[in-house]
Amino acid sequence: MLIKPIAARLAAAFTMIITLSSPVLAEVPAAVNDLIVAQLKSGRPDLEYSVVGKSAIAGFYEVQVQNGPLLYVSADGNHFFDGSLYLIKSGQFVNIRDMQMAGERRQLFASRGTEDMIIFKPAGATKAIMNVFTDIDCGYCRKLHQEVAELNALGIEVRYLAYPRAGIPSASYDKIATAWCAQDQQQTLTKAKRGESVATAVCADNPVAEHYALGQRIGVAGTPAIVLMDGTLIPGYQPAASFAQILGLTEPSS
Repeated sequence: MLIKPIAARLAAAFTMIITLSSPVLAEVPAAVNDLIVAQLKSGRPDLEYSVVGKSAIAGFYEVQVQNGPLLYVSADGNHFFDGSLYLIKSGQFVNIRDMQMAGERRQLFASRGTEDMIIFKPAGATKAIMNVFTDIDCGYCRKLHQEVAELNALGIEVRYLAYPRAGIPSASYDKIATAWCAQDQQQTLTKAKRGESVATAVCADNPVAEHYALGQRIGVAGTPAIVLMDGTLIPGYQPAASFAQILGLTEPSS
């Protein structure tokens, strides 16, 4: 599979996104870990917390809330903030969390199987792959799906994972689970994204909940969210021609 180096193209196209290897996080001292978790538990005992490591801000640690956001918590556990943390570099803002997670995403998609995805393959050789977290009712997900044939013609394989934005359970979950439970998954997904009537039929062993949890773990916050095989996460819709440029399949227009 031919994929040209992507980082240089992304710097021009997406100043808020960068692909770098995940740094090695130093082990968190047990005393600090226990103090932070105890303090957070005193405020919200119903949540589960995992101290990931030191943050880029001195005196703060990254703490992942199970099925929730990443928090930046002071070493004494008394203060925290959430949201995105950016590193200011020449000509760009670098999302630090995305930088850290790029390596994890790259390894994950290099090793995981594809049997639980709905895949649209090119007629010829696959030159590049897009892993797309999608929702049925998302307008830009529908717009992207209208361009799948064009993406395939460019040699791009589209691999769908389910990400019902309304969560589980929800009507969004029922709609997208129906596509994964269908005998003809491609046709059912396409009909649903066109707004056509599809009878709800949710099977017990569908992978939607697993996909949803995976998306939350690797930084998906909305749909469509595209993960490239080098670990880059591209949030939001882009035209097929733009993805071809990002993936190194065509030259940028002058």
